[in-house]
Amino acid sequence: MTRMNDPASGAPRTELFPEIEPHASGRMPLDARHAMYWEVSGNPDGIPVVFLHGGPGSGASPSHRRFFDPARYRIVIFDQRGSGRSTPLGAIEDNTTPLLIADIERLRRHLGVERWLIFGGSWGSTLALAYGEAHPERCLGFVLRGIFLCRPSEIEWFLYGMRSVFPDVWRNFAEYIPAAERDDLLAAYRRRLEDPDPAVHLPAARTWSLYEGACSTLMPSEDAMRHFGDDGVALGLARIEAHYFAHDIFLPRDSLLANVGRIRHLPCVIVQGRYDMVCPAVSAFDLKAAWPEAELIVVPDAGHSAWEPGIRAHLVAAVARFAEKPR
Repeated sequence: MTRMNDPASGAPRTELFPEIEPHASGRMPLDARHAMYWEVSGNPDGIPVVFLHGGPGSGASPSHRRFFDPARYRIVIFDQRGSGRSTPLGAIEDNTTPLLIADIERLRRHLGVERWLIFGGSWGSTLALAYGEAHPERCLGFVLRGIFLCRPSEIEWFLYGMRSVFPDVWRNFAEYIPAAERDDLLAAYRRRLEDPDPAVHLPAARTWSLYEGACSTLMPSEDAMRHFGDDGVALGLARIEAHYFAHDIFLPRDSLLANVGRIRHLPCVIVQGRYDMVCPAVSAFDLKAAWPEAELIVVPDAGHSAWEPGIRAHLVAAVARFAEKPR
């Protein structure tokens, strides 16, 4: 089913829930280098849901708890390796998709969760698919947003293609790099982002992150630019994103679509902004073609961000509808 309309009158709630605080949190050692921040809020006996943030590298925020009814959901949020409140920030050593999948499983076991709903947008949709295909027996279903499959065409679009819609923003991104290096922006940025000197890596990270932020919303957003301009967000996002892009997300090429049959029996809602410039809609439609049972909702007046009003409303409604399903 493909829907292209707004939530119907009488549909489940579409507004974010009030702010809440976690009732449990911790820092889980993952190996000799990495420690992962996690938290749980909402109903301890509710439906388990795990929130997978974007980037890779951007980290989660307290606002992400608000997509879920705290009376009905046990809300699990964590920061992936090198991201947000996990340490060390921006670390790319021992940072791969298979390790992230293993981290999710470690957290699931630690919390005593048998199966959970998987909620992820942008890179979070990528990781949701990768986790689900590795552990389908641990998934209740999926709510996905802004589909990113990390195919070469999608990375090329991010690095060069967005120029066709945001030429001024792209110019700031590209011209940060000397002209002699611009034929390979990814390699040029990686050299700077992975330099140990903050005077080298932080300006590069801010430039990369602000480029992504400026292209993420349908209309210019000061809030988005403040978020993407924060040094901690920028460093985790830019360094880890470039690291994953350069390594095809450490998974066999096209494996996410090739293995979707492992999770096709599970319910899935895909919410996609029609004018998403960071993760163009073609990827959501390709996923829908491989997963015909999934529901694809195309929001006609939205870009990439989860905070776009139409996307936000459909995500909240999808989670609310899932709570009504028999299990």
